Amino acid sequence: MKALVYHGPNEKSWDEVPDPTLIDDTDAVVRVDATTICGSDLHILKGHLPEVTLGRVLGHEAVGTVEKVGAAVRTVEPGNRVLVSCISACGKCRFCRQSRFGQCLGGGGWILGHNIDGTQAEKVRVPFADTSTYPVPSGVADEEFLMLADILPTGYEVGVLNGSVSPGDVVVIVGAGPIGLSAVTGSLLFSPSHVIVIDLVDARLDAAKQFGADVTLNSGREDPWAIVKSLSDGLGADVVIEAVGSPATFELATELVKPGGHVANIGVHGEPATLHLETLWTRDVTITTGLVDTYSTPTLSRLMAADRVDAARFATHHFQLDEFMTAYDVFANAADTGALKVVLTRSS
Repeated sequence: MKALVYHGPNEKSWDEVPDPTLIDDTDAVVRVDATTICGSDLHILKGHLPEVTLGRVLGHEAVGTVEKVGAAVRTVEPGNRVLVSCISACGKCRFCRQSRFGQCLGGGGWILGHNIDGTQAEKVRVPFADTSTYPVPSGVADEEFLMLADILPTGYEVGVLNGSVSPGDVVVIVGAGPIGLSAVTGSLLFSPSHVIVIDLVDARLDAAKQFGADVTLNSGREDPWAIVKSLSDGLGADVVIEAVGSPATFELATELVKPGGHVANIGVHGEPATLHLETLWTRDVTITTGLVDTYSTPTLSRLMAADRVDAARFATHHFQLDEFMTAYDVFANAADTGALKVVLTRSS
């Protein structure tokens, strides 16, 4: 089969590799029908995750068709259309029993495209198939359901729920990429009074408006604090969601939060960021971090099937599987291309 293979920082190629096989009785082999590229894949290619070994097939998001299952698999069978989640869960360890699947001690967590070969391929081996795949509802398109593999649960769990967004809140989201827009989508489920999105790229701010943000501002031209202050009785935001992963955006998030508020960090940080405890320690600010657990995937699936969550608009660019090199260029240059999520599908 063909797959997108990592060969070291800034090096990747669409290569011929062996087909995946069943290794454990809990495995499934899934034919990839639709997949995508994540910002964390770009972090890998920049060398920010040195634990990713040379020769690794990248990717951790897919919708596909089950081809084979191991002897111990009970709820998935060949022919099923399934979502391959970015997080694998053994379902038995201490953390999995607490629905903290991202911290799985039994061989799961974020492993696809990280510790084992991933989904940017024609086929993928999925460990713990019973607890790491989700059925695709009837009537939901592959490319729409694909957004539940990572970005929508990430924005919802690590941003909205960790940040304790509540009705009437002033919510600020720093970063209008796919994760930031997912946080907009999730925040709107809780009826905040204002959703304010900050970015440096006007095209992404336009997208934030389309996704339902009340206020957008370009922090290269406008003063974020002045605008947030004007909408919050001078106090600051109830919740600030950091969705970029840079020192500057994290520090901005801590500056915009009100006393007693929440800062929910989603962004993947490739370098240290300063925590200004000299100003934060008296303000009762709660700061959360987290890797997505995907415990919300069934809830979001029901909302999507009921047309309460519109995920199709994330897919801005479409390619065939063998066009991965072009798709990476488009996604990596999103400021110029306007890409949110690129979707790659098999031709037959």
